[in-house]
Amino acid sequence: MKHGVVYYRPEEAARNVGFIKLLKLAAERAGLLLTLSMYPDDLTPDSDFIIFRERNAKLARELENSGHRLFNRAKINQIANDKYATYQLATFMGVPAVPSRLVDSPDELDSYPAVLKTVDGHGGVEVARVLDEMEAGWFFTRFMDRRIIGQPFIESGAADVRLFMVGNELAGAVKRTGSTGFKSNYTLGGRVDPYRPTADMVRAAQRLTRALKSDYIGVDFLLLPDGGFLLNEIEDPVGARSLYETSDVNIAYVLMQHIKNKLNE
Repeated sequence: MKHGVVYYRPEEAARNVGFIKLLKLAAERAGLLLTLSMYPDDLTPDSDFIIFRERNAKLARELENSGHRLFNRAKINQIANDKYATYQLATFMGVPAVPSRLVDSPDELDSYPAVLKTVDGHGGVEVARVLDEMEAGWFFTRFMDRRIIGQPFIESGAADVRLFMVGNELAGAVKRTGSTGFKSNYTLGGRVDPYRPTADMVRAAQRLTRALKSDYIGVDFLLLPDGGFLLNEIEDPVGARSLYETSDVNIAYVLMQHIKNKLNE
């Protein structure tokens, strides 16, 4: 029986107890053994794979260089947790994306309102819609030691769509609508509903998964009034609470079957 590890930092493991249990049960159904590890020093080289659930491309790369097989690979962790790198990938792959560029000061913003983000923030924090130069200056002062991207503000009704992609296949999707402000993040109190993405949206997500050779990511699109869409972000690691609450998809089982198939190739 092949043995794998699901790796979380301690505080994230505490927040994801339910998903960890589902992963372990799904691994057992797939004929695999899965244990939890919360410290890099506990990751022994005799494990057959690691489900890497931390935003830490440096550690992921170190583990790969020492011979570990990661789901997802370190390169995916690096790109998904760098919003500008994500935008560059989308542009290269011909996927419509929210226009983004690195900015160092309010002077570099073309118009207001604008959206400012740290390139490595997540969960809807370190993001602001700024209405004028003064508000933009506040953001730059607060995050003066960080890389920042500027984007035009795109009206989407504080809603976006997340596609849960396992390998190159769509496992499920949700629509997230913010309760206040312009952010739609479920963890910030937004509403979540089941969603059926268009074929064009699925194909756009698949362009990204094929380019990344990803195993399990979230692909977030903004919905436009004319029926179009723009890539907003890629999530790795992606949480699945919203999917479990709106569908009967057991994403843990889908993921473990994917991992089993990859190990058997």
